[in-house]
Amino acid sequence: MKRTIVVGAGLGGMSVVYELRQKLDKNHEVMLIGEGAEFQFVPSNPWVALGERTREQVVLDLTPYAEKYKIPFNTSGVASIDAENNAVTTGDGQAFHYDYLVLCTGPRLAFDAVTGAGPEHGYTQSICTVDHAVKAYQAYCQLVESPGPVLVGAMQGASCFGPAYEYVLTLEHLLRKKKIRDRIPITFVTSEPYIGHMGLGGVGDSKSMMEHEFRERDIKWICNAKVDYFDSGSAHIHEINRKGEIEFSHQLPFNLAMFLPSFRGSEAIAQVPGLCNEKGFVLTDEFQRSICYPKIFAAGVCVAIPPLEQTPVPVGAPKTGFMIESMTTSVVENILSLERGQDMDTKPTLNAICLADMGDKGAAFVALPQNPPRNTSWTSMGKWVHVAKIAFEKYFMYKVKHGTSEPIYEKYMLGAIGIHRTKDKE
Repeated sequence: MKRTIVVGAGLGGMSVVYELRQKLDKNHEVMLIGEGAEFQFVPSNPWVALGERTREQVVLDLTPYAEKYKIPFNTSGVASIDAENNAVTTGDGQAFHYDYLVLCTGPRLAFDAVTGAGPEHGYTQSICTVDHAVKAYQAYCQLVESPGPVLVGAMQGASCFGPAYEYVLTLEHLLRKKKIRDRIPITFVTSEPYIGHMGLGGVGDSKSMMEHEFRERDIKWICNAKVDYFDSGSAHIHEINRKGEIEFSHQLPFNLAMFLPSFRGSEAIAQVPGLCNEKGFVLTDEFQRSICYPKIFAAGVCVAIPPLEQTPVPVGAPKTGFMIESMTTSVVENILSLERGQDMDTKPTLNAICLADMGDKGAAFVALPQNPPRNTSWTSMGKWVHVAKIAFEKYFMYKVKHGTSEPIYEKYMLGAIGIHRTKDKE
């Protein structure tokens, strides 16, 4: 019996597992390895951190669904990969041979890159995991009880900026509803060269739109920010000019600080010779296959994508939800081609679609493809985005529960407006 192992039970991993199970022969085993039995809908973490969702509303125990759809599920994570011999050792000591290995492991959070950062051993909050978000909600409740300055942002090397914008704008909205906004100054601190850059070099009119929104809400901002360190109640930040020199140094007080960190790849994956770059992200070709190991594919945050441009402070390239699904579909189709004895010919579009909630409304960013020059680049704002973000949450949770990666109506709805997961075949 052949076996494909998918590592990672998040957005990317679950899409790959279900799509492979639907399309591969029943004699071809599709196995899932995760760190724990939970699926977390990560895009909802800003809501959890602000009390708009509970942990239970955005987390699923995958065990019954894996059993229902006949997917072997190991919850102990990956201890090591023997890429030369096509084998994986799990955290519980078991060894599994694979015919194909698909890595959807997501990021390792590099809080240690900045002294005093992080919710475990530092002074800042995070929304990168649901448990971090739960702890951030406790900090939010304390802020409501004892109002004071708030800092929100992304540290140097960060590549995921959308959640920081969602968090700060939803927070501001909730503080106004509670009528305590006048007692809580808010500053957005980011490594981006300008507001609305998003690691994408801007999308449409995102710069002026987001700056306008910040001015309307009286949110101050500092760009090209390099965090030196955090201590109890204050952030020490250098503002860098275009020459890479320190132009200003700031010591900013805070009652609550939420900062997104830079990412690294999984340790087990990074240890495989030639598989990853220096940060532990998987090096792939245009078909999402490892450039060194033809049996290994990768999709999602664990994939190495170079920064869009050089900036005064390092800024990474984001991997949005639709972009991840673009990669996963390509992985699946290329594995199917290999199984048929055909050449791989499916390439991801890498289109970026981001829905950023703001509490009472939201902003939508569409970049087709993600990196310029683009065929389509636009940004829109309105209450419809808030509704669309809620719908996306419910919709993806439905897909996980029902063992499907792309119902037919999703395919045709997005296709009708020119958004596709994969490129046209040459």
